[in-house]
Amino acid sequence: MFRKILNPDLYHGHNKKKNFFEGWYFKISDLKGENTFAFIPGIFLGKDDECSHSFIQIVNGKDIKYDYLKYNKEDFSAAKDIFDVEVNKSNFSLNGISLDIDRPEIKIKGKVTFHNVKKWPDTFINPGSMGSYNYLTFMQCYSQVCAMDIKLTGKININGQDISFDNGKGYIEKNWGKEFPHSWIWVQGNQFKNHNGSISCSIGHIPFPLGSFRGFLIGLMIDDDFHTFTTMNKSKIKIKQREEDVEIKVENKNYILNINVLTKKEKFMTLKGPRGDKMIPLVNENLGGIVEVRLIDIKSNKEIFKDTTICGGVEYGGDQMIILDKN
Repeated sequence: MFRKILNPDLYHGHNKKKNFFEGWYFKISDLKGENTFAFIPGIFLGKDDECSHSFIQIVNGKDIKYDYLKYNKEDFSAAKDIFDVEVNKSNFSLNGISLDIDRPEIKIKGKVTFHNVKKWPDTFINPGSMGSYNYLTFMQCYSQVCAMDIKLTGKININGQDISFDNGKGYIEKNWGKEFPHSWIWVQGNQFKNHNGSISCSIGHIPFPLGSFRGFLIGLMIDDDFHTFTTMNKSKIKIKQREEDVEIKVENKNYILNINVLTKKEKFMTLKGPRGDKMIPLVNENLGGIVEVRLIDIKSNKEIFKDTTICGGVEYGGDQMIILDKN
């Protein structure tokens, strides 16, 4: 157990029999951001064997198409000491993804290799992106940013069409626990127009003993500089709704970060997520979001970063009023 706390990328369910889920989110985009996919391998252990299964979710941002491929739970396997997951004939790790899917609704074959994988910085006291919360055993849902930015090589064939991901970008995160939060916002992008960098932003309603709170994990990587804005480091956040999207302002002792999200309603897809003893349509996701990012140095009041991502990942889940600021 202690090994998994220090390395949250690892599978946490080896000793779980029921009431547990775990899934990894692999987002890959080609060089121009024209083809963006998310592949989500995982396992859901319900209250009995009838509810339990493994899965691969496939999110096609270009064609706005979603597939939920259900497999037996025995088709899922995960290494104990390294991040290496397999569902049926497809493999997922920090080294890359190898896909071999032959179903009536979709056929995918190919391999994409990962290079120059950049991680969220962590320490013994604060392992992974969730930090010291990984040491708690009662959380509803845990999260981990496995890779903030990845360079890609390789290609996959989807329903007879070859798609090259050479010099494209990748990103990996994961969730595990009992079920998804009852409200959350997720924003991600790592294909800025003018800079090398990556933004990852997760905000959610967190049940806790004797109450609940709004928790957040926000990281901005600019080249090799990493800026964190989290509940743990006592950053302050404000979230405003702007039509269908959100404006986020977060501040730590050194910097102010503004994140503005722009999406088109018709590009959202409804993915399945864990709720109670079932995987149900729960996650409103968009892989064509525009994310405007601005970082300001508080001491000098100078703008040190301003850029926009293409093909950003955006999720709005549950009752948004729980986590939005009222004013």
